[in-house]
Amino acid sequence: MKKLILYAFLVLPTFLSGQGLFGTDSILQITISGDIKSLMNDRADIPSDHPMTLTYVDTAGLHVKMNITTRTRGNFRRKLGGCTYPPVMLVFQDKNSIENTLFSEQRKLKLVMPCRGDEYVVKEYMGYKIYNLLTPMSFKTRLVRITLEDTKRSKLTPPFYGILLEEEHQLAKRNNMVSVERKMGSREAEPVSFHRMAVFEYLIANTDWSVEYLQNVKLLAKDSVGIAFTVPYDFDHAGLVSAPYAKPAEELQMSSVRERRYRGYCLTDMTRLDPIFKEFNAIKDQINSLYESASYLDAGSKKTALKFIDDFYAVIKDPQKLKRDFGYPCDKSGTGNIIIGGLKSSNE
Repeated sequence: MKKLILYAFLVLPTFLSGQGLFGTDSILQITISGDIKSLMNDRADIPSDHPMTLTYVDTAGLHVKMNITTRTRGNFRRKLGGCTYPPVMLVFQDKNSIENTLFSEQRKLKLVMPCRGDEYVVKEYMGYKIYNLLTPMSFKTRLVRITLEDTKRSKLTPPFYGILLEEEHQLAKRNNMVSVERKMGSREAEPVSFHRMAVFEYLIANTDWSVEYLQNVKLLAKDSVGIAFTVPYDFDHAGLVSAPYAKPAEELQMSSVRERRYRGYCLTDMTRLDPIFKEFNAIKDQINSLYESASYLDAGSKKTALKFIDDFYAVIKDPQKLKRDFGYPCDKSGTGNIIIGGLKSSNE
């Protein structure tokens, strides 16, 4: 009997075995079908819902089809970035359509689409995977190969890479927390999660974030009034990605997104960051392995990324460079204390 029970467990479908959509790093093949032109051209302040079908190829090679609703989302990539494909929200309203599928636990998902070349999407995906190595309080992602089928015009796009991003409430649930949204300063955030996030943003050279304005930062807490833990997302403006449209905010007086700028708050006692640096040192080999095993990155991209990451480690291992870069927010004549409001959006 025990053998039978074990066998039944081993052959359970993915959606029942606990693996789910984000339980594997394999690339998922998906096709989105419908009036694609209308969806892609919808850059309105309040975008419309567009009915579509989503088809994916399961592990057995079978095509699974379901009804979904889609709408464009975001701000820069949707309206200001001159992007070929805006980011899209996938909404799973038809429960019967998604029952017993890989998406059965989903209600809505952010789909990151390539703005100007899907190689930058893959590079952004690697940023999420690095942060996953540091903490479970990070968004899970799934790399997908997308085909867009415009059924109104009988047109198919060649497949390209995109990213599916875990729902915020699922991130909160697996960390035994709730999602919160409140007006607060960086110093009010739970310090370990904040310092970890701020050092990570320095590693990938991303300055496009703010706790004060909830710019590319989500907050989790034990309850609605508990201290808030910070979770970063949206890394397309990072130097590690080097997207052609990415530019640092003018207020920071930086020449390029490849230039690193630490945007945590001033610490007079720099030893408070020692446990954080220890975490980063512990995952160095894992980061290298992450890139070396990434078949979807070409050799040149891997080499460039690993050199850029090595530069970060050279800084945190050198006491003088470390004090210079991570003490920058204490320099009153610099731009380390500037809070960038970013763009307001109700569609993120």
